Amino acid sequence: MLAALTSPELAALVAGPKPVVVLVPIGSVEPHGPHLPLDTDTQISFAAITNARNKLEASVEVLVAPSVAYGVTRYASAFAGAVSIPPDVLTAYLRAIVSSLLRDGVAHVCLVNNHLEPEHDAAVRKAVADIAPRRASVASPLEKRWARTLSDEFKSGACHAGRYETSILLSHAPELVNEEERAKLDEVPISLSQKIREGVRDFVSMGLVHGYAGAPREATAEEGARLVDALGTMIATVVLEALDTHR
Repeated sequence: MLAALTSPELAALVAGPKPVVVLVPIGSVEPHGPHLPLDTDTQISFAAITNARNKLEASVEVLVAPSVAYGVTRYASAFAGAVSIPPDVLTAYLRAIVSSLLRDGVAHVCLVNNHLEPEHDAAVRKAVADIAPRRASVASPLEKRWARTLSDEFKSGACHAGRYETSILLSHAPELVNEEERAKLDEVPISLSQKIREGVRDFVSMGLVHGYAGAPREATAEEGARLVDALGTMIATVVLEALDTHR
């Protein structure tokens, strides 16, 4: 963990034989139905990073940065707990983090984002847009090549606090899932991606009257473990492609 190191320890790692890669978990503070915590997206990023570390540690020195837990969260504004910051503020904040880490000599910084609201995702990507690809990247399941490796529910777009996200939390941090509430939840087969294409910009207007879409009752820890592994592969591939292509 980056934050647990002393300054001399970080300097020694940077001077060592392996390239140092910093993974930054990015999420949101946002409603995820009556059964998942507000920091669900951040939890997913951290779960994926934990998996990616195992895939990367043979070739690079991996450090996990403190999470960036606030994001652009406008679609869920009708529900308590939606904490949103402006896109340009998020971009500037992330760019400053990346620039500082690169200035310290790390080889690569990867922003791992699992809050998929369009303005948020665009703001994250903009933060590294003017930095050389070998030095910084974004790992996000919104990219088609990664989306196709995930579950049918994710690909349908009906996946906000549904089976997809609930499965990941059941695998990564089951104590955070309110099982009593989850047992009451019927499937809400509403595709957020379709509604966004139609120009709908808030959950209530989309029909997510309880702040979730999909089928959370169908979630399992076993499916969550498979999804986390796929997300870990996504991160590891993005990082290794950047390092290998621009070596």
